[in-house]
Amino acid sequence: MKIYDVLILGAGASGLMCAANLDKKLSVAIIETNSKIAQKLKISGGGKCNITNAEVTPNNYDGDYDFISASLDTFTRDDLLEFLHARGVEPELRKERYYFCKKSSDEIIDILKRESDYAQMLLNRDILHVSKKDKLFEVKTSKETLKAARVVVATGAKSYQALGASDIGLSVAKSFDIKTKEFTPALVGLTIQREQFWMKELSGLSCYVHIKVAGKVLKEELLFAHKGISGPAVLSASLYWQKGSMSIDFLPQSDILELIKDSKKLISSVIPLPKRLSKALLDALNVEDIECKKITSEIKQKLQKIHNYEFSPAGNFGFNKAEVCRGGVLSNELNPYTLEALQVENLYFIGEVVDVTGELGGYNFQWAFSSAVVCARGINEAL
Repeated sequence: MKIYDVLILGAGASGLMCAANLDKKLSVAIIETNSKIAQKLKISGGGKCNITNAEVTPNNYDGDYDFISASLDTFTRDDLLEFLHARGVEPELRKERYYFCKKSSDEIIDILKRESDYAQMLLNRDILHVSKKDKLFEVKTSKETLKAARVVVATGAKSYQALGASDIGLSVAKSFDIKTKEFTPALVGLTIQREQFWMKELSGLSCYVHIKVAGKVLKEELLFAHKGISGPAVLSASLYWQKGSMSIDFLPQSDILELIKDSKKLISSVIPLPKRLSKALLDALNVEDIECKKITSEIKQKLQKIHNYEFSPAGNFGFNKAEVCRGGVLSNELNPYTLEALQVENLYFIGEVVDVTGELGGYNFQWAFSSAVVCARGINEAL
């Protein structure tokens, strides 16, 4: 039986980037559940893939700061852009923040495919079990059993289950007594309590907001949905919300007290939001839509809640609607400079299977790429 130098479990962003950066002299095989590689890369960002962000720091992630820094500092946002530039791809910057592929995600997928074409691609295989005997790993798939000196677990998490996503990476870790945190949906819409059902009546409407949750302030669009609230600001806020309250500033670029000052118009007319939303907010705050000149000090107090509308979500939209997952292999179980398991030599975990989750905006792909490069370099240097 052939013994591979490295078996990579998963042909997603992190698995392919790891293969792309391994020494090409190594015998490498990549095992993938799907019939095609990079399926999440393919569909993300409306098919144009938001691969990174103009500003990337560990503060944009839920996870251990120093652990995350080790990867982000080793393979930075600029390193990623240079990697792509050297291979003829120039991502475009949108909203002065988000880097997308200009034409389609195939641009980056084609690069990863070319850079890893020395590796054997084993598609349509479910990973069933990983074990280690002496110094060799055995990976049992739905089609065969493979042996390798090193195994890199790049299996992702449970979001996008239609693309074959699963928690097999956690099962592998647990089989080696490596501590994990169960996956929960992240970057996902939030359901609401009965008191906020007025939001459902605004389904399809969006506005720019600031959301405060767990000491973070997320600044982007909020989208009202028939299930609750969604949109970029809410998806990022969901990363930090577990239970309890959060607050929304519906007018972060204005001061409601200045808007109503000396105005003869109705309150809803001076609020620079869609009229349906203005009226719904006033109803929610139990404020009558009267002329601004008739506003009392008590009404002013209520109106200020437009800048700090506090509520407790009921839950979230679940794994099927989640962009990524929170949870994974605990970072203190891994060497931050190689991503190797501290108690299992030559077993590595990278990408979303690790307990590191980024906000919306390219942060999770940056983590996938950075952790993959760190892992590949660690393997190369160990040879």
